[in-house]
Amino acid sequence: MKDFWQYLVVAAVIFFSSVLLGFVIPIELDLSSFAPLGDIADDLESFSSPGVFIYILTNNITAIVFAFILAPFLCIFPLFSLFVNGFVIGVVGALVLEQESVLFLMAGFLPHGILEIPALLIALAASLRFGFNTMKGILRKSWRNTIKPVFLENAKLLGKAVALLVPAALIETFITPIFLGLF
Repeated sequence: MKDFWQYLVVAAVIFFSSVLLGFVIPIELDLSSFAPLGDIADDLESFSSPGVFIYILTNNITAIVFAFILAPFLCIFPLFSLFVNGFVIGVVGALVLEQESVLFLMAGFLPHGILEIPALLIALAASLRFGFNTMKGILRKSWRNTIKPVFLENAKLLGKAVALLVPAALIETFITPIFLGLF
C-alpha cells in the first residue's frame, strides 16, 4: 500500500493542472444558458433539501465507483474523470470570478470542497492503482496473484472516499448555500 502515495501524487497533479488549464483557457460560456447545467438546476429546485443531498451524494458516489470498476480498461476512466472534474472546476471558477468576488468563489467551493476534493483524489488514485495493477496482472503472469489483494486494498480506500463524500454532500446542501447567501 506504500505505493498508493505515488498514485495520489499523479492524481493530484492531473487534477490541479486541469483546474489551472480550465481557469486560464478563455471559454465563452454563459452558465445560465448551458443546457445540462440548467436542467440539473431545474431538477434540484424541485427537490427538498434532503432530496438535493441524496442527489449530490448519489451522483458523486456513482462517478467514483464507475471510474473504479472501469479502471482496468487502460485507466482511461479515472484519468478522464480527474481531468474533466478539474477542468470544469477551473472553468466555473473563472466564470464566477467574471461576475463575482474571490470571496464568493471561495464560499461556493471551500466549505464542501475541503472534503470533496480529497475524496475525489483518494478514490481516483485508488482507481488508478487498481487499474494499473490489474493491467500488469493481465500482461505478466507473475503479477496475477496480486490483483485480488490490490483490489481489496483499493476498495477500502474507495470506501474511505465515500465516507468523506457524505459530510461533503451535507455541507454542499445545507451550509454552502448559507455562505453564498452572505454575498
